[in-house]
Formats: sequence, structure tokens, C-alpha cells
Amino acid sequence: MPQEMEQLMMTFPEHQTDFVRVIRTKPFLIRRRMISVKMNRFVMVLAGLAIFLSGRTLFSADRPNILLIMPDQMRASAMGCDGNPQVKTPHIDQLAARGVHFRNTYANVPVCCSARAILLTGTHAHVNGMIANDLRLREEETTLAELLAAEGYRTGFVGKWHLDGGPRMPGFVPPGPRRQGFAFWAAYECHHQHFSPTYFRDTPDMIRIQKFEPEASCDFALEFLRTQPKDHPFFLAVQLGPPHNPYGAPAKYMQQYPPERIVPPKNWQPGSGLPARGQAKKKPAGAILNRNVPAGGVEEIAAYYAAITAIDDQVGRLVQTLKDLNLEQETIVVFTSDHGDMLGSHGLRLKRKPYDESARVPGIFCCPGQLPSGRAVSTLLSHVDLAPTLLGLLGLSIPKKMQGDNLAAVVRGETEQGPEAVLLQQFVTYLPDNVPAPWRGIVTQRYTYARFENAPWLLFDRRNDPDELHNLVADPMFETLRLELDQQLAALMKKNGDSWSFNNSEFTEEGGGLYKTGTFYRIEDYLNWKKSQPGR
Repeated sequence: MPQEMEQLMMTFPEHQTDFVRVIRTKPFLIRRRMISVKMNRFVMVLAGLAIFLSGRTLFSADRPNILLIMPDQMRASAMGCDGNPQVKTPHIDQLAARGVHFRNTYANVPVCCSARAILLTGTHAHVNGMIANDLRLREEETTLAELLAAEGYRTGFVGKWHLDGGPRMPGFVPPGPRRQGFAFWAAYECHHQHFSPTYFRDTPDMIRIQKFEPEASCDFALEFLRTQPKDHPFFLAVQLGPPHNPYGAPAKYMQQYPPERIVPPKNWQPGSGLPARGQAKKKPAGAILNRNVPAGGVEEIAAYYAAITAIDDQVGRLVQTLKDLNLEQETIVVFTSDHGDMLGSHGLRLKRKPYDESARVPGIFCCPGQLPSGRAVSTLLSHVDLAPTLLGLLGLSIPKKMQGDNLAAVVRGETEQGPEAVLLQQFVTYLPDNVPAPWRGIVTQRYTYARFENAPWLLFDRRNDPDELHNLVADPMFETLRLELDQQLAALMKKNGDSWSFNNSEFTEEGGGLYKTGTFYRIEDYLNWKKSQPGR
């Protein structure tokens, strides 16, 4: 604590509790007022007193900025800082080294639209309505962007949106409520044209850019940063398309990963998504075919890593720009992803599964000089916690509707205590992704447990089996543990208002039904529409 703050607390002991609270929740204000402002100690103490007694009336420029960087379908294990020596991520690793790395960060619903809605609203998918891909997020939902805009933040969104529902192409989201609080806009609804991406600004005029999507999106993000007014804080979300399949990257990145040098994970199986011998030929699992590498081999892993290294370069550009603009020590950088990618682990592909490759994602907070550096914590963090945690770091009130935990104290280095468990959910079947029925799961510090409504499914001891090779769910020696986790899962579902009745086992996502036909807020609306259409 600065000496001036100690003097302030001694001079006004009746306000000591208030001073401690503000020191913990608003370290940015202390730095700006007591380090950057040159004045004698007496005047400094009086200035500090005025700041602390003003409480929530502080003008918005005193609050830190937020830069959220979120690639699509990036699993946590695909980073050097997560212990993977094969993938080159020096800039992401530097964020972790200069900040706090939550090694146990999970997507509550490991699929695109649900994850993005949870992250923005701080509520679970059954509360915000986004229980399936390609529904539209209700305009009346309260988002982090809307809350920060109301506090004077300039808000911006760049990249893949995927919250507007309906036809994915062309992908224009008009200014207004459907942008959920974001003002600056350079985005598209959803496509995977990684080498020739299209964007929209505030008109329906499509902008096609002949660059790899992460570089093109970063260009727009730099435009936002370079036009940022000095007297306002900002919240900028940069949501990149890769490393989502089709796997690949520009040649200079692909050349860094010769497939013959790739050592796949212990749980990897070749030929995932390909037909077994004697079966009819079929497309690889998932709607998007590989265009750059063959499916089911280590070539996919090599191309996936190449895309992540390309993303890492753009993370470096963003961080360097913050430095150039003297914003680095005033900006909380958050790096995460919407979900992971099985990529052949356990013989499976893509997402929507409780395995770590699908559900565990990056979780890094960095703000040099303001937040502690060099910390890797095992504290459980999930998407539903991100909005309340960021509001907590800013010293703002957290809406009662938000269901996540405020882990700002963990980010600030005051504790490592967090949730006892994370709730995982999947509400719909999706056969192309090997999801035969809806499921629920729970992740604790040690175990991952998942079940279907009528039967247990998976139980892994991640401490002794980090590759999740040994499913203990039917092992009599672990029956007591399974029953305990089953009770814990039921209690967690009840606490968050979840119910098996929210599931839908009809084929709503297969064949792109939810985005090729119209725009729907609920699965029930789509099914009712489908019944009214003869021949569908």
C-alpha cells in the first residue's frame, strides 16, 4: 500500500473500512491519482480523500479498459503456457506470464452460440434462452456491453458474432438492439471463410478482405483502438474465426508444423470422423469439410496448431498497439475461447462434449502493473463467471440475475478460492457431432462426471488420469464416488434452475434447420413452424 494511503487511513480512521474496500476494488484509481499526478504529499493526501469519499461518482475515465480476445474452437491444451511444447504461442504465453492463468477454465455449454450468450449475459443457457446453435439472443437480455455502455464505456465488437440467429449469410446485423450494446461494429454473423472473410459495418454493404481472418479482424480492432477518445474507457471484444475447422492457415504458418513431427495426445485415435471399414462413405463429422488437409490424421492437428500460431501473432499486434498508445497498464486483456475441439481425441471430433478437449478453454487475465503477474491457479472458472468477474474488477454492481461467481479477488491475487464445481450442459442431440442425447455434467477440482437423463455416462479422475483414458463410471470401486457426484450435479442443477425438461431430443440442428429456414428465439418456435410446412 502506498505510504500516502497509510497516512490517509491514520488521518481519517472512521473511513478505514471504506479505504480498504476501494484499494481492493479500484487499484487503477490509486495508481492514476497517486503515481501519475505530481504533487506534494499533503495535497496528494487531500486528493486521495476526495477520490475515496466520492465512491461511485468517479468519472468513467478512471476505470480500466477491457479487451476480450476470443478465438473460435480453441482448446486450452493448445498453448505453450498450458504445457504443450509443440504449439508456438509466445504472445499468449506472455499474457499468462504477466497476468493470471486460470488452468481450469470451462465452457458451460461447449458450443458456439450458447457459449457466447453465457459469456455476455452471465447467465446459463436455459436462462438466456440460447440452448442451441443459431437461435437469436433475445434483445431484452442484459449484456455486459450494455452495462458498460451505461457506465460511459465505448463499446466495440469485431469478428464472429453468431448471436443473431436465422440465415448465417450474408450476415449483416443492423445497428440497434440486436447488437446487444455494442456501438463500433466490424463483424459477421457466422461463416468459416478464413482466407477471404466478409464483414459488415453499419450498412448492408458487404466488405470482403483478402487476408487470413485473424489478421483482417485485428486490422479492425486496431482501428478501434487508434480512434479511442482519451477521456473514455472502452470494452472491445475481438472474436476470431479460426482455429475452427476447416483447419488451415497461411503457408508461412503451415510450414512451421510438418505433420510427421506432430506427436498427438495419448488419447488421440486416427481416422476420427471417417467411415469404418465396410461402411458407406460419408463426410467427416461436422458440417464443414476440410479444404486444406485430409480428415482424421495428424495433418489436422498440424493445421490447427498453425492457425493458433497465426492467431498468436495477432495477439502480439494488439498488445503492442496498447503499448504504443500508452494503454497497456490501463487495459485488462482477457483471453479465452467459446469451446474446444476434440480433434481426434477419443476418436471424436469438434465440440458439445464434456471431455477436456471440448470443454476446457483458455482463461487468462492480464494487466501489467495493475494485476499480479506470473500466477497460474487451479481455481475453477467458467464462462458464466466472466461477466460478474469483470464487473467486480471494475468496482461495478453485479445484476442479481447473473448466475456466475465474481472471482475478482482471485484475479487480484487475494485468494485462490472459487466455485466447488462447474455446471456443464448440452440441451439437444446432434448426431453429426456424436451427441446421441442431451446430457449434464459437473467438473470439480479433481473429477469430471457426466450423465444422460436416464443413465450415467462418464467419470474421470483428472488428477490421476489427465488424458481421461479410464472411464470409471461403471467401476464398482467408484460407485460411492459416482453417487456423490450425481448428488452434487443434481444440487448444482437445482441451484441454477436447470431441469432435464429443458432438453429437446428432436433433430433441431441437423441439416442446419435453425439457420437455413428462418429466425427463431426458441426451439419450440422452430418446431411449430416446421409442422406448419408440408414436406419438411
